[in-house]
Amino acid sequence: MLPVLVFLLGLPLALASPTCAPLIPVTFDNATIARLLGPWIYIVGASRYPPYMEELRGLKYGAFSFSPSSHEDELNVIEVTRLNETCLQRNTSKVLAFRHNSTLAHVDDQVFATAKLIQSDEDLLILNHLNDDFPSLSLSARTPNVSKEQLEEFRSHLHCMGFTEEDIFFTSEKDACPLPWEKKDEGDVKPQLK
Repeated sequence: MLPVLVFLLGLPLALASPTCAPLIPVTFDNATIARLLGPWIYIVGASRYPPYMEELRGLKYGAFSFSPSSHEDELNVIEVTRLNETCLQRNTSKVLAFRHNSTLAHVDDQVFATAKLIQSDEDLLILNHLNDDFPSLSLSARTPNVSKEQLEEFRSHLHCMGFTEEDIFFTSEKDACPLPWEKKDEGDVKPQLK
């Protein structure tokens, strides 16, 4: 009787506290780099790193595309973002893949940001950004739409990292910018090069 009573008394506590599944990084191999190639749409992110927080507040839309570089384990990146009301396009950055520690590094104008690729659906790109002791997590996808289940799983990761709903920043397809890797109509406005 006592074990049943302990179980029943403990059940509300177990149901009230969410289980926090660990973020499992991807171990890099040849297929990892190939999986990253092509276009991605930035969906949602959260960060405690002050420069990222400021950028997330103004980010209305984001997309990027990885293509092979002339160097092994280096990817060229074209980034398209809408910051506040302005569409910007950058094609001056690189992503380096470090196989020895399965880390990605984004290099842009002497800014070096690192992240771990987290195991997920192959059409999702979850990055755990490594910024000292400032947690940061982002979700990108092959399309602007993710399933409710995928979004809820990502939200649970954010909540387990201590983020609240006020810390989470979504982008919107309604704020999309023209993408250079997609066919343009004659009336499309070209994004500004930065």
